[in-house]
Amino acid sequence: MIPALLNPCELEIDLFCKGMRIDPSCALVEDGRGVSRTRAGLGSGLELVLPGSLKNIWMNVPVEEDFARASPYRLVKSGTAYWVEDDRAGLRYPVRVPSEPSWYARRTSSGTPMRRIGVLQGTYLGIYISNSCLYWYSDPSMHCRFCTTGANVGVNEVALKGLEDVVEVARTAREESGVTFVHFNSGYSKRCHEEAAPFVKAVKDRVGGLIGLQLMPSRDLSVYDRLIDLGVDHFSFCYEFQNPEYFARYLPGKEATLGQQAFFDALEYTARKLGKGAVSGEIIAGVEPIEDTLRAIDYITGVGAFPTVCIFRPVIGSDMERHPSPRYDDMRIVFQHVYDACRRNRIPIGLAPNLEVSLICQHDDTRYLASPGISTWMYEAWLAAMRRLAQPVFRSRMAPRFAAAAASAAAGPC
Repeated sequence: MIPALLNPCELEIDLFCKGMRIDPSCALVEDGRGVSRTRAGLGSGLELVLPGSLKNIWMNVPVEEDFARASPYRLVKSGTAYWVEDDRAGLRYPVRVPSEPSWYARRTSSGTPMRRIGVLQGTYLGIYISNSCLYWYSDPSMHCRFCTTGANVGVNEVALKGLEDVVEVARTAREESGVTFVHFNSGYSKRCHEEAAPFVKAVKDRVGGLIGLQLMPSRDLSVYDRLIDLGVDHFSFCYEFQNPEYFARYLPGKEATLGQQAFFDALEYTARKLGKGAVSGEIIAGVEPIEDTLRAIDYITGVGAFPTVCIFRPVIGSDMERHPSPRYDDMRIVFQHVYDACRRNRIPIGLAPNLEVSLICQHDDTRYLASPGISTWMYEAWLAAMRRLAQPVFRSRMAPRFAAAAASAAAGPC
């Protein structure tokens, strides 16, 4: 039992672990974003914003999974306001339910529903660029055991995206929703890097913004040089488990075709190329022993990347649907360790403008968990200075390359 009022990050962690029930007073069809099962299934909950003094926290709360039915938390509407109520102690937390963007209901010029091209997950735009992961089509299937991509892509979103559709949706999301970051994602494909390149170039040149790429690692590391030249600002590598036995057990396709070391090699190479805080290692907390998760966080921050830590969600339809959700106490330890490891390794967290990822407890969310002291004060002062210094850098990197080139040509020679 959690006896005291939680801060926003603690509440976020506990909601990820326990889920939430929806009270009949809520009017989410009118007020909120629809629950949509896309990609791996992590975004299959309800988008909420938890207000706080350090920052507002965006999160995607589990509401449909079995474990959420036994949650002590209820979402309640009172007048026009929403609250999360904790029935264990009668505690009440004000929250905001972000509205669905109007462009979700529109179609691209080719007639494709925009919401089937890309979705907002927090404040960023997620686009699954290729057909469903090939691990789902082997016999026996080699898909990751926590994933539902094979059941979602082509059902709730278009399996193969057209380039012009993607550009149109990215431009609309930037103009109407203030999106600053477009994240391209793909499952296992032998040509995933080649398939991603045209999308990266088109959006960077014609729309602008920060571009992230989450693909399987390439053993040919020169691939990353070419993608950086095309405009990739951020790479993420999902290796999920530091413990090699858990990696092999729950990621049979990745183990058979790539191996864990391929993820480490690509992570370290791109971190050296792009610098601190521009690459992430993605892991799942709550399945492997907590000691292994802490080792993963130390490894990732030690090579200059930041740890993207997903709290395990037993997604409906996955092989691990009946696996228990993790304990709050363990996850709080994990995310305090995230902050401490970022502080020790001077990882610049929370610099990118208007970038809130609802699927995870973000790195800068963990500022609420920092222990008071001189080291924390110095790190926070350094982060504040870095945020100011980074503003013109991000403005430049987010400008469409065509527009920047045209402006440079119009200015003429110096």
